[in-house]
Amino acid sequence: MKLAPFKKGSADPDDEAAQAADLTHGARHVAIIMDGNGRWAQKKHLPRALGHKKGVEAVRNIVRSAGEIGLEVLTLYAFSSENWNRPADEVSDLMGLLRQYIQADIDEFDDNGIRLKVIGNYHALDKDIVALIDNALDRTAKNDRMTLAIALNYGARDEMLRAVQAIAGKVKQGAVDPDNITADHLSDALDTAELPPLDLLIRTSGELRLSNFLLWQAAYSELYFTDTLWPDFDKRELQRALQSFGDRDRRFGGR
Repeated sequence: MKLAPFKKGSADPDDEAAQAADLTHGARHVAIIMDGNGRWAQKKHLPRALGHKKGVEAVRNIVRSAGEIGLEVLTLYAFSSENWNRPADEVSDLMGLLRQYIQADIDEFDDNGIRLKVIGNYHALDKDIVALIDNALDRTAKNDRMTLAIALNYGARDEMLRAVQAIAGKVKQGAVDPDNITADHLSDALDTAELPPLDLLIRTSGELRLSNFLLWQAAYSELYFTDTLWPDFDKRELQRALQSFGDRDRRFGGR
């Protein structure tokens, strides 16, 4: 299954911006913890591998939907640093799906103006996957319709540790005064430094935890939890989450 071109909107840029604002309810950056592939398969008495395959189809649909709605950034938690603890055959299946996903969809992403970004230590993956990712990043680097950030071998604690180490290195070199380190220094050292602030974090499958995902970035983001299993999460579910976001009064601790 390949991505279809995004639907065409108005030829007037101002009209397109207004339409996007209506559909996103003001959200620029949405992240999703994609959970429930295994339980989806179990409920249907299918192998877990088929649940993960169905989950990839859901990724394709949500990326397409996010582009049509007008989101600026969509970040997906694809493979955590803790996922290495899963059975070896399941990890192998996930890596195989990742290879297929990149190879099958890169043309469609490029055609639709999607810029790919990876957060996490993806260089620890197999060399052929790293090469595929590097090629996809280079090929889509100038696209500006939407950014799709994929979290691979990602853990928020590891991300923050790497950021602190980078800042410590600059202090050691004399480039940064430790007495003048601010929150901005840490934000700028994170994998998400160039992305807009996280507005909405969604988790599927009914679990009510962040699972070491975007802990710094989620400090003032809105959280949305749904019982829907990831393979069943579709455009309508995304729109429900965005509507919930739009209905909230975001105060950022100010009152």
